Amino acid sequence: MADDIILSTEELTKSFGGLVAVNDVNIDVERGAIKAIIGPNGSGKTTFFNLITGVFQPSYGKIFFEGMDITRTSLHQRARLGISRSYQITNIFPFQTTFENIRLAVQGCSGSRVNFMGMLKKASSYETFHERVLDIASVVGLDPMRLYVPAALIPHAEQRKLEIAMALATEPRLLLLDEPAAGMAIEEIPEVIDAILRVKESYGDQLTLLIVEHKMDIVMNLSEEILVLSEGRLIAKGPPDEIRENEQVLTAYLGGTDEELA
Repeated sequence: MADDIILSTEELTKSFGGLVAVNDVNIDVERGAIKAIIGPNGSGKTTFFNLITGVFQPSYGKIFFEGMDITRTSLHQRARLGISRSYQITNIFPFQTTFENIRLAVQGCSGSRVNFMGMLKKASSYETFHERVLDIASVVGLDPMRLYVPAALIPHAEQRKLEIAMALATEPRLLLLDEPAAGMAIEEIPEVIDAILRVKESYGDQLTLLIVEHKMDIVMNLSEEILVLSEGRLIAKGPPDEIRENEQVLTAYLGGTDEELA
């Protein structure tokens, strides 16, 4: 496997009874790339993410990360290797402040013990982590004025950026973003695009991004390459302009019209 390939799958397949959710998918993801996965509902995108992160074990095929076969390693082992993920549904501690959410993620990554009593301590008790929290918050563009507000009370766009920040706190080399703009209003979308671009600018080739997203303005603005799934199969891959004009993609994903890819 080439040194520039951080993630690779070979004949990756996942079946649930008689349903084949991911079917013989072969991909290579270059180190430092930003790639997107698109496809209609039920095409296997989330199942594919679950296979990469270790939520599901494949029925057949292999997964390689940094040249290592991780097909049978656990979710937690993969996280320690450098694979992190955000989710469609915002996954934060709503009654902790924005700062404390990131601090808990940083603390967990450091190996320090995290428990519910620790959550109730003042952030000033953790001076070791303070600077790291502020750095990550700045990278994703979190509003400094809202760092000490309970996460449940900040705008949804800020919550999505917070979740990305918490994922970054684990110091990943591969970050999977599962619909980072889920639930956001149209006018909020530029915020998440800006946050992802800021992350990429800050980390450069040290971080590879793989994104599942339905909102095509995000996909087209961010992706260097788009992978298209349909009925569990990889039917196309290429740069945004090429995918926009691919007839097979238009038929499978959009019913034969390029309106949503404009």
